[in-house]
Amino acid sequence: MSVFTHKEFDDHEQVSFFTDPHTGLRAIIAVHNTNLGPALGGCRMWAYENDDLALTDVLRLSRGMSYKAAISGVPLGGGKSVIIGDSRKIKTPELMRAMGRAVDTFGGRYIVAEDVGTSVEDMNNIHRETDHVVGISDKGEGSGDPSPTTAYGVYVGFKSAVRHRLGKDSVKGLKVAVQGLGNVGYNLCKHLHEDGAELFVTDVQTDRIDMAVTEMGATPVGLHDIYGMDVDVFAPCALGGILNDDTIPLLKAKVVAGAANNQLAEARHGDMLRDLNVLYAPDYVINAGGLINVYYEYLARKGGKAYDRAGVMAHVEQIDATATRIFDRAEKEGICTAMAADQIAELAFKEKKNCKAA
Repeated sequence: MSVFTHKEFDDHEQVSFFTDPHTGLRAIIAVHNTNLGPALGGCRMWAYENDDLALTDVLRLSRGMSYKAAISGVPLGGGKSVIIGDSRKIKTPELMRAMGRAVDTFGGRYIVAEDVGTSVEDMNNIHRETDHVVGISDKGEGSGDPSPTTAYGVYVGFKSAVRHRLGKDSVKGLKVAVQGLGNVGYNLCKHLHEDGAELFVTDVQTDRIDMAVTEMGATPVGLHDIYGMDVDVFAPCALGGILNDDTIPLLKAKVVAGAANNQLAEARHGDMLRDLNVLYAPDYVINAGGLINVYYEYLARKGGKAYDRAGVMAHVEQIDATATRIFDRAEKEGICTAMAADQIAELAFKEKKNCKAA
């Protein structure tokens, strides 16, 4: 398994591999960039088909966190971790404590949070071994599950994209195809349903689809059929890499705005969407609500102050202005929105590096 020559390496500062034979832990922690501050990013637990896929995922995710922090205006760097294994089968409190010990070896350069396959309870177990964790329960002086805040931020960015591309100030009456009904995707659906959108949903877990049908009157759709739905907006809220050569030509939606990380399989797919006149709301821009939330928790615990929920929500609302700025820049310069977002983010964390070097 090559690291330094890996196509997603992108000058990561540190990539570390951990095993614990007693608990079965097999994990990778990647720190992409700490120019703005300590690297903060979630711990994903997934049954990867092989180790190379796990490495690719953690490198892409950690890089994305550098851009997410920079575009959101929080003084943090980018990092991420993955645990290789099925969270429904091998996860135990002891395994998560072993993960906490791995996180602690970074001495605060990497701060862990929850992600796909992990939970607040898991962060509480990690917290038994390290202080460098956020998203712990309220009883532990944390902010709890960041998923609702992530979903709200996506909703804010979603409305910004709808206003920019469709000229509508409301989602009422819009048809929306939602791929993935995890904690974030389901909460996004609630916001859309409450404001009158018509939902078409899919997920690998049929019970989540049944819930959306029962609670929100959603229409169930096949896993592959979701791409070609005749809708106004496509909202990817599952895993990454789903906007690619095979799926983009199937899209009928005029807007893509969802919660999943790394939705573009390759950078060129941003140009492909632009050429098809599809407005793409860059994922790390609109799904930053969870990061903003745990950053405020980090600040509170570091300074011995109360967690500022009102400050969190005011900061999340700024996603609207950030997204609009990106859409306007892309149009003005004749580039795709993904490139416009990258340019703005890089000005923040790469210029900081130049200042440090000087």
